[in-house]
Amino acid sequence: MESANRRSTLALAVLSLLGEAEQNGESAMHPYRMQQLIKARGKDQVVNVGQRASLYRTIDRLRKAGLIVVHEVSREGARPERTTYSLTPRGRATWREWMLDALATPTREYPAFPAAIAFIPMLPPQEVLRQLERRHELLGAELAGIEAELSADGVPRLFMLEMEFLRATTGAELAWVTSVIEDLRTGVIAWSEDQLRALATQVNDGREPAGQHGTLSHIGE
Repeated sequence: MESANRRSTLALAVLSLLGEAEQNGESAMHPYRMQQLIKARGKDQVVNVGQRASLYRTIDRLRKAGLIVVHEVSREGARPERTTYSLTPRGRATWREWMLDALATPTREYPAFPAAIAFIPMLPPQEVLRQLERRHELLGAELAGIEAELSADGVPRLFMLEMEFLRATTGAELAWVTSVIEDLRTGVIAWSEDQLRALATQVNDGREPAGQHGTLSHIGE
């Protein structure tokens, strides 16, 4: 049950939309409408609803956890059955708990990019440079798209706060990637197989490598 009750961004979105439906006087909502609302409002920038199968798996998990319940199963003509869902009292309480905790408590997430950065000495410096230059290009395009969204007229700031956050984090990452690219181009950050083997020998011999955490970045200086 603990696993079924775990928080995720998609689960939080489902509970939020069902809660919004209640506030608006609607009795329930079906998954397709949830997906369309998230996309129409631009919330797919922070909630991954690209795969409808993931949405259905999340809904099934929330149902098994007792946070939502099937409200109605209906069929219109020859169309497939449509199932709508509504919040349970436990679902409302859990939604509030998740929201308050997510707003107040920083959590350590483990995305792929920092993990890849931790192991870049396994690749040649020039290959790392090419990939980071590609990332730089994509980040620039992403930031431009965020800026365009934020420049929309007539949208209250309340509904754009997550885009402001994305602008801040994307801009910070772009600046950091730019600095690493520059250091790779100028050789401030550099490594070779011989240098890495020498470092590994020091570690295996029980000697403390100079510089500790910064050793691989400035090896051979």
